[in-house]
Parts: sequence; C-alpha cells; structure tokens
Amino acid sequence: MTNLYTPINELKPIGEDIWIVDGEVISFYGAPYTTRMTIIRLENGDLFCHSPIVLTKDLKEQVEKLGRVKHLVSPNWIHYAYIPEWAKAFMGTVAWASPKVRERAKEYKVDVSFDHDLQDGAEPIWEKEIDQLIAKGSKAHQEVVFFHKKSKTLILTDLIENFESKKIPFWFRILGKFAGILDPDGKTPIDMRVTFSGNHKELRKAVETMISWKPEKIIIAHGKWFEKDAVQELKRAFRWCM
Repeated sequence: MTNLYTPINELKPIGEDIWIVDGEVISFYGAPYTTRMTIIRLENGDLFCHSPIVLTKDLKEQVEKLGRVKHLVSPNWIHYAYIPEWAKAFMGTVAWASPKVRERAKEYKVDVSFDHDLQDGAEPIWEKEIDQLIAKGSKAHQEVVFFHKKSKTLILTDLIENFESKKIPFWFRILGKFAGILDPDGKTPIDMRVTFSGNHKELRKAVETMISWKPEKIIIAHGKWFEKDAVQELKRAFRWCM
C-alpha cells in the first residue's frame, strides 16, 4: 500500500488563495495512486476546484469556510469521477469538461453531467486570475493545464508523475522506473509519451507557453509535487519532447 501524503483530506495552503488537498489511494489499473486536488479562491469568493477527490464530511466543512464551491474542473479524461459527489453536496456548481471526458464517463457508466467544455485559452470568468491551455499532440491524452497568476503556481495532472520510491510497493518501483515516473526525475509516463509519437511539436508549444508563464511551483496529481524551481523542472521533465 502506498504511504499517504498526510494529513489527508485536509486543506493545505501553498500560497495566497490556493490550497491542495491530498486524498486516499485509489487503484488505477491495479496500481496504487495517491490523489490530490487543488482549490483556488477567485476574487469574487467562488472556489475553483481542480480534480475533486473523495468528499468527506470534515473536508466539506473545511471547504465551506473558504468560500462558495462553484467550478468543478475535470482537467483530463481520467480525472472526473468525484465531480458528481461534489455537485450533489454543493448547490449551484458548474462542471467543466476536459476533452474526451464525456466519452470516458459513458464508457465506465459514471453518471456525471457537465455544463461547459474547457477551451484552449482561459475562460472569461477567471482569465484575470488563471491562465489555461490544452496540451495537444497525443493520439489519446489531452490535458488542460492551469496557471494561478497570484501564487505563480502551475497546475498539472498526469503530464508529470513523480512517485517517491519510499512511498510505493517494491513491484511498483520497478514499473515506475521503467515508466520514468520516479522522483527525482518524474516525467510523463512512458505509455503516455508513446501516444505523442510523431507529433511532439504540439506538446512542445504547450511546454514553451508554460515556461513563458514563469511559474515558481508545480502541482501534480500523483507523487511529490514541486515547491520550487518550476521552470527548471519543466525543462527537465519534458526534455523528451523538446
């Protein structure tokens, strides 16, 4: 069993008006994956909830004290399963769909309703506070990337995974080494890298834009996130496509 990023299900401030919440381990194709969501409080008090995790009673109480839960964001076709739970718990939410997530949810019979599609460029409702782009070039995986300007935080999901060996089972370390997703050299998993074959140009453009934002931190969904040297970490993690 993967060791958790304790405390779990608890708001952890990482900058002004931005928090992460580390959650439970889930099984993804038999592999133990830690979970992590990001919450941003917009200037109007609404909360932008990126990749929602399991909603516990205590977490709900903590989040309610921050502001009004408004935007439930699926950043890619894999991260969406708990949006219905959050939509049911909080009135007046808006669910945002990433590319291909509707098809994925239908395939796995997850009852989720989306209100809007995320675009390749910041949504007008948060463009003054959050930049965004869709990382393209893959035959299978498109991920929506966000940049919180105030805290200079880049928010990724699966484009970089960075598992710490001490926190995962031995067999997963072997797999992780082969996949190129072990700290301190976590990258895009090799199976996902393969889907970009012959079309690195599109992803390269996205990475160059991320670098131009000059982030200081990078949040990722799985493994150790990057608290400093974000630009250097981007160049390191995406050297395979540059």
